[in-house]
Amino acid sequence: MSAAAEVIVVGAGIVGGACAYELAAAGLRVAVVDAGFIGGGATAAGMGHIVVMDDSEAQFALTRYSQMLWDDLTSEAPSNLELERCGTIWVAADDHEIAEVRRKFSYYGERGVRTEILDSIALYDAEPHLREGLAGGLLVPGDSVLYPPCAAAFLLEKALTRGARVHLGRAVSAIAGGAVSLADGTSLSAKYVINATGHHAPKLTAGINIKPRKGHLVITDRYPNLIRHQLVELGYLKSAHRVASDSVAFNVQPRKTGQILIGSSRQYGVQTGEVDSHILSRMLRRAFEYIPRLAATSSIRTWTGFRAATPDKLPLIGPSVGDPSILIAAGHEGLGITTALGTARLIADFILDRKPAIPAEPYLPSRQMSPAHA
Repeated sequence: MSAAAEVIVVGAGIVGGACAYELAAAGLRVAVVDAGFIGGGATAAGMGHIVVMDDSEAQFALTRYSQMLWDDLTSEAPSNLELERCGTIWVAADDHEIAEVRRKFSYYGERGVRTEILDSIALYDAEPHLREGLAGGLLVPGDSVLYPPCAAAFLLEKALTRGARVHLGRAVSAIAGGAVSLADGTSLSAKYVINATGHHAPKLTAGINIKPRKGHLVITDRYPNLIRHQLVELGYLKSAHRVASDSVAFNVQPRKTGQILIGSSRQYGVQTGEVDSHILSRMLRRAFEYIPRLAATSSIRTWTGFRAATPDKLPLIGPSVGDPSILIAAGHEGLGITTALGTARLIADFILDRKPAIPAEPYLPSRQMSPAHA
């Protein structure tokens, strides 16, 4: 099989789909290759939360930039994306967490993101089914939710209308020097190859430190208006920093269907995709602690997935050291849905030699790689 592509994207998840869309929209000839199907892998294990995060200045810049790019696509989104600006409430359990609410309020406000501090009365007015005794929260009304697999398909469909080609069920065994070797013995070639294979990325590009992090999700039957916003405990931020131990946190999302998506859990060092009953029980108990009525709901599906995590919590976006024909777009962990469009724009900026709208340096793979891995 041969292709007269200028760019080959390896990976048809949300990040690969976004890269294909961005590059095809810029007029480049694009081919996408994936061993599986569109929106599989980590994309299928994402909650679909389009959220601004402030773990670092670089994380804020990329999440905010990407959120604005998603907002630009709102008018084009088909109904199956289930795109809805429901907003996020960061729930504060006590006065200590209220202090964090105030810090986030100031941080976001200084950077142009509208938020609202909720006291306990306002919190229960917004979400009456939360447990009693919570101190308040921070409402971020500009955050949204969507259905990730359909979002990946939407982006690839837009790329296809601009001439991109998609090759599914074709495993890639190696990439080097603009060549993509397929497991069936055939190959593709292009000026640029984008490694957007999530936690599998180190198998194709040596020298990058990306580890799989397992997560569980549960979706319920339909319970309209049981919750109205994406609800996340402020303790989630502490949970997300743990890199050596299993953790769970309260993180629930309303779907347009009336269903409720329940997360979240994190596990390192686990290779199998089976549901871990111990972790699942911990995760659900945490959700029930915050919303007791969830305990009476019926779940219709439980599943797991592996997110691609880096030590510094930032994705790898940009050229591989020693081989600028290979670009990395991986390592987004739980923010791949949010940051897909920003990642794709930065990749396109490099290929097209454009000045990026945000500094690209914090995400460059060179912060991990040495010339020995060229």
